Amino acid sequence: MAWAAGHPLNGLHFALVVIGVTFNHFGLNLVDDVLDYRHTVDLQTGGEKNFFTGGSGVLPEGLLKERQMLTAASLFFAITALIGIYLAWACGWPVLVFGIFGMACSIFYTAPPIRFGYRGAGELGLLVNFGPVIVLGAYFVQARTLAIEPFIASLVPGLLMASMILINEIPDYEADRRGGKWNLVARFGRKTGALLYAACLACACGILVFSASTGVLSPFVLLGLVSLPFAVKSLAVLRRHLNDPLAMAPANLAMIKVHALTVTAMVAAYLLEVLIAA
Repeated sequence: MAWAAGHPLNGLHFALVVIGVTFNHFGLNLVDDVLDYRHTVDLQTGGEKNFFTGGSGVLPEGLLKERQMLTAASLFFAITALIGIYLAWACGWPVLVFGIFGMACSIFYTAPPIRFGYRGAGELGLLVNFGPVIVLGAYFVQARTLAIEPFIASLVPGLLMASMILINEIPDYEADRRGGKWNLVARFGRKTGALLYAACLACACGILVFSASTGVLSPFVLLGLVSLPFAVKSLAVLRRHLNDPLAMAPANLAMIKVHALTVTAMVAAYLLEVLIAA
């Protein structure tokens, strides 16, 4: 997006952002796995669980120990921090703000004393971090400034990530309530979770259509609507199997495809803008 706006692409900084975001996400998943396991949230194994929910399963199956996973998480976070410090030095202090906020959210998603993922704020946290924080941070690294266009665009992947966590929480409804993980689905029930899921999907699609038609974003972002068939499939499966965690698996998979296809299409949209302008 910064490239399409006329800012030169710094390949090294682009690669470092990708690595930093990826390693931070690895750290988040590892810490989340360990702390959910400790709170008896993710104890199901093998055929007992929906493949796409309930954690990786490596702890209940005895494949790794908690200490090994936390050590790996610390390493991932350390590398992320080093990348963030370098990019802040090279590009400006706002990078440090985005980085510290993102890492803190990754750690305290399940870590005490905040544990906001257990208090009904995890969905909002993922929307903010996988939307504006990542997109605006990456944009600033290239452009050395912020703009409304990347902010509007960032709401789409943010809303899709919130949708993904919501549909993943529905099969975990009973386990999350037993373990005291009071996310929105555990608090308000599966039906409310399904409605919130549909609302987030609708908002993401609405932003694509409205922003493209008004010129706020590239008209090519409408390519993101290629994922609509998978969104419809996920909603259909969810409606039929709302209370059956195993039968819901195709809906979870469809949502992963929605996110991947939409984000890839949005990236392609701005690459097209670069090619047209060349």
